[in-house]
Amino acid sequence: MRYRTRLACLTAFVMAPAFAAAPAPYADKDVIEYRKHIMHSLNEQSKAIGQILATTVPADDAAAQLESLALTASVALKAFEPKVQGGEANAVVWSDWTDFAKRMNEFAQKTSEMAKVAREKGKDAGMENIADALSCKSCHDVYRSGVDDADN
Repeated sequence: MRYRTRLACLTAFVMAPAFAAAPAPYADKDVIEYRKHIMHSLNEQSKAIGQILATTVPADDAAAQLESLALTASVALKAFEPKVQGGEANAVVWSDWTDFAKRMNEFAQKTSEMAKVAREKGKDAGMENIADALSCKSCHDVYRSGVDDADN
């Protein structure tokens, strides 16, 4: 093959992705459903930790529960980045994104710190600041609609 032909083929191969069709946007209903799953997971992990604190279930897996909560908290903000209104999220999530993102990042950081302490020093040490880390209601009061937080 001649040099120019090879160069043309190589150029076409390298440039092909630039001309490929952009991926289809996500369907709004799917974005909302995904966000609900993430937030539901946080709620369920919080309930499990509540059972451990209430001593209604064994505390053997407290560190694992805290790690699971921290992992989910670390990805929760990403679920809101597609600015799709609906579900249980108030529109203020996106109109006051800076505050919302700050609160979500603080939540992720606090739960991560708790999980690390529980791993290194034991469950009791990890649970010491649980009330501070799981102050969900203060955020829900502003950013969540249509749900009674007494159950969550």
